[in-house]
Amino acid sequence: MNFFSKSFLLDHSQSIIDFYAPRCCDPAGGFYQNYYDDGALFDNDFRQLVSSTRMVINFCRAATILKQPNLLNLARHGLTYLESQHWLEETNYYAWTRNHNTVLDTTQQAYGYGFVLLCYAHSLQHGLIESDAKIYHVFNLLEARFWQSEQQIYADTLSAEGVLDSYRGQNANMHLCEALIAAYKATQDAQFLQRAQLLAKRFCFDLCDNEHGFIWEHYTPQLTPDLEYNKNDPKNLYRPWGYQPGHQTEWAKLLLQLNALEKNSDYITKAQHLVNTSFELAWDKKQGGLVYGLSLDLMCCDNDKYFWVQAESFAAAALLYQATADETYLQYYEKTWQYCWQYFVDHKHGAWYRVLSEENTPFNNKKSEAGAKCDYHTLGACFDVLEGIAELS
Repeated sequence: MNFFSKSFLLDHSQSIIDFYAPRCCDPAGGFYQNYYDDGALFDNDFRQLVSSTRMVINFCRAATILKQPNLLNLARHGLTYLESQHWLEETNYYAWTRNHNTVLDTTQQAYGYGFVLLCYAHSLQHGLIESDAKIYHVFNLLEARFWQSEQQIYADTLSAEGVLDSYRGQNANMHLCEALIAAYKATQDAQFLQRAQLLAKRFCFDLCDNEHGFIWEHYTPQLTPDLEYNKNDPKNLYRPWGYQPGHQTEWAKLLLQLNALEKNSDYITKAQHLVNTSFELAWDKKQGGLVYGLSLDLMCCDNDKYFWVQAESFAAAALLYQATADETYLQYYEKTWQYCWQYFVDHKHGAWYRVLSEENTPFNNKKSEAGAKCDYHTLGACFDVLEGIAELS
């Protein structure tokens, strides 16, 4: 199997789309977001903002890369739901979760806004919409609600009552960096690239752990590392304790995408360190795959294997191979794909499993859940490799 080939990546991307496209569209609005392994639905009415936006992004990118413009019809269906159901005109807030027609949670999350911004950027770039107005609208909301001008990062959470939480973290800022890169590509407005570069500078250099060169997850309001945050919850979906190898490699991928837009050798050097160290410390030498969490002394603290960690890591390795021509990164890419092909890809029903145990067995038969997985990372990683490498063998 030649994992580093255009035909393989296109075929595999198509297989993921084929799992979702025939069954995702709710005629009453939006997308179904909860699937068992065989594609059967559960909890049909529950919707979460991140999955709602990510599925639009999936279909926008697929329409262009797979040369299937009909997929924009699915993307448009999802965008209509975002604008009519998640966006609450009376408060100018986004509903974080809905039970279809009922708003459940109106907590405002910068993480969610990042995916709304990313959704509009891809919608414009791939021809779903014609105006950039919504990109600027979301960016201005982020400026007003989350941007901390003195600290030069985004805060995370605004309560339904308008109170800003004291928590500061890298995860929302990482995905906002991703969204700002896409906003720049869609509009060519330099302010978006400059803000993405600033976030990369803050988290990958200024605020980075000087001893290990890894990126911290959680911070106090004064931006000192909060080493106790969620210490008893290492499996937290959005804010796990410890170092996250998948976030190290995901930042590496973003640094390489920034370097492709505006050359900066520091980005390549840092990306190499993040990828090399992650594969050295987090690769399970017995069972294969990258583990979920490392403790502060760089020992494994969560040996589960998550789909997104593997996907972001093979994408980062591929882009590093492109940037450096170092065969080490091709080897990282191929061994990660070989592992995923054997254990994560569902060859019977399509798409990927979400989480595997240390022994590489699924914990349950839920393939995708609202807010947790819609194969955004796996599909996106394939697309990032296809877009980032000029000539695939």
